[in-house]
Amino acid sequence: MTAKITRSELQSALGSAQAPVLIEALPPRYYVDAHLPGAINIPHDAIDENIKQILPDLSAPIVVYCASGPCKNSGIAQTALTKLGYQDVRDYHDGKQDWLDAGLPLQGQGVLEKMA
Repeated sequence: MTAKITRSELQSALGSAQAPVLIEALPPRYYVDAHLPGAINIPHDAIDENIKQILPDLSAPIVVYCASGPCKNSGIAQTALTKLGYQDVRDYHDGKQDWLDAGLPLQGQGVLEKMA
């Protein structure tokens, strides 16, 4: 079963002591343009055994996201991480577009252009 997380649940989790690692599963150019605050970029097709050097704690909470609901990258990333042994991986399925639609801030080089 795919574990999902809503925007409000993600906002609460990010403000907690056990904040999840936030991973944007899109290619680097989209991450550089705009990403959720504090997110790291690991494209869905780059998740392999080497990720354990970046995220050695298999029990750490992780949230993956991509552009929007129709985007499949976050689901692919979630499956790959789970297969590698990560135990607490959730998918913010509605992704970056939902975050932006709610008026929440993004970071990145293209953010100001989009808001102008």
